[in-house]
Amino acid sequence: MSIARRQRLIVALDLPTAAQARALVEKLGEAACFYKVGLELFSAGGYFELIEWLAKRGNRVFADLKLYDIPETVRRATANLASSGATFLTVHGQRSVMQAAVREKGALKILAVTVLTSFDASDLAEMRSSATVDELVMARARGAVQCGCDGVIASGMESPKLKAEFGSKLLVVTPGIRPVEDRPSDDQKRAVDAAQAFKGGSDYIVVGRPIRNAPDPRAAALALQQTIAGIFPA
Repeated sequence: MSIARRQRLIVALDLPTAAQARALVEKLGEAACFYKVGLELFSAGGYFELIEWLAKRGNRVFADLKLYDIPETVRRATANLASSGATFLTVHGQRSVMQAAVREKGALKILAVTVLTSFDASDLAEMRSSATVDELVMARARGAVQCGCDGVIASGMESPKLKAEFGSKLLVVTPGIRPVEDRPSDDQKRAVDAAQAFKGGSDYIVVGRPIRNAPDPRAAALALQQTIAGIFPA
């Protein structure tokens, strides 16, 4: 599948209100064309109206809701979201959840969450998991392929192994993007920078705070687009 270069940057609209999200989109202008709308905005009201507004502007939308419930509830929620105008939808990488979402995805691309980028070995130990982070990521990715998912959410630390095993069978979407000098300064424990993610095989990166909190968000987004252009020449 051919991916338009400018779409490889997904800007996370992790903001308190839909009005603030719209303001950031307008500030970024042509610097971005793909946006993530997640739980913070879902809990604020105006979520679906925001998706519709973005779609009408010609933007792509990543509905990052990480669905995790009984299969019938996931199936019905996915069916509702399939007509929302979103391009991507996240679900947790549990087999029955993935299977339920795939049944109703329509034109949506279903992305399975492997291991959150805010998790590391200590978090898995607390969950009484005997697997390493790498082992769990790869096991969930294999399940995603078997269930018919279109891709996975995974750290750039795991993207080389994912691409080596699955190639074009799975999209790899990588959050937790941080400049080298900013790591580890927040809750992202398995962070990489944009160049490392793409060189490792990630197809898309999701960037929130490094753009949103920058003195000039548009300049920060354009700088990332320049990095992407250097890795994926036209």
